[in-house]
Amino acid sequence: MGFFEKFKKGLQKTRETFFGKIKEVLSGKKLDEEVKEEIEELLILSDVGVEATEYIIKKIEESSGEDAYETLKKVLVEMLSDNTELNLFEKPTVINMVGVNGSGKTTTAGKLASYFSKNGKSVVLAACDTFRAAAIDQLKVWGERTNSTVIAHQEGADSAAVAFDAVNHAISKNKDIVILDTAGRLHTKKNLMEELRKINRVIKKKLESAPHEILLVIDAVTGQNGLQQAKIFKEFVNITGIVLTKLDGTAKGGIAIAIVKELGIPIKFVGLGEGVDDLKPFDAEDFVNALLEGE
Repeated sequence: MGFFEKFKKGLQKTRETFFGKIKEVLSGKKLDEEVKEEIEELLILSDVGVEATEYIIKKIEESSGEDAYETLKKVLVEMLSDNTELNLFEKPTVINMVGVNGSGKTTTAGKLASYFSKNGKSVVLAACDTFRAAAIDQLKVWGERTNSTVIAHQEGADSAAVAFDAVNHAISKNKDIVILDTAGRLHTKKNLMEELRKINRVIKKKLESAPHEILLVIDAVTGQNGLQQAKIFKEFVNITGIVLTKLDGTAKGGIAIAIVKELGIPIKFVGLGEGVDDLKPFDAEDFVNALLEGE
């Protein structure tokens, strides 16, 4: 199955429940009050959120002479298209992966390593989640699977020291990409955020421009909770992009739109399953087509 087919399948539930209905309501019509109310309700129920819903309705109203459905498609693609490319201009490029435990962060780090390896890049994986022995072991498995170097210390070690060693190794061995897998327990929020800041400070001593990307991994199934997580992380670290995982689950796909609109953070990758190749760069047009039309 091609990736777009997976996209369609993954978003089938949200399409049938919400966005397909929006298409039915809007197709070939102008936006009167009744239609407007119906669309507002469907958008909010699909996790698009109030702010993004108001923006979308306003844009459709402004294009009063045009087909409302075509305008909706155009507005969504425009909203989601900005800045989706990864910043890979420096060698090594350091990517810091952040997110709460359970969002699929370590798996995503491994899948990213696979994606880069297949594109001819040499990858270093850093096991900076030193609180969980399982995370270190899991990353080592991904290292073997993707032919990446894994830098790990023992459980309980200083995670910033692991990050420093990984960047140091990448520089000395002329590697292309460093992926830092960090801890994600939010119940000690302040400590966790300080830890993330420290990692960023320490690697700057070795490579001033690093990290080049700070990617927040969000489980799409968590919906508005995912949005709240993103707000908390954004307060403490400069999130440059979102990786939205588990879009093949019971996710309401609207959360992607809410994140981009409310936080101004682009979606850079999406995950659609358990397979190693089920993580792909985000394509706004494909996403919107799969969400609204399934074709």
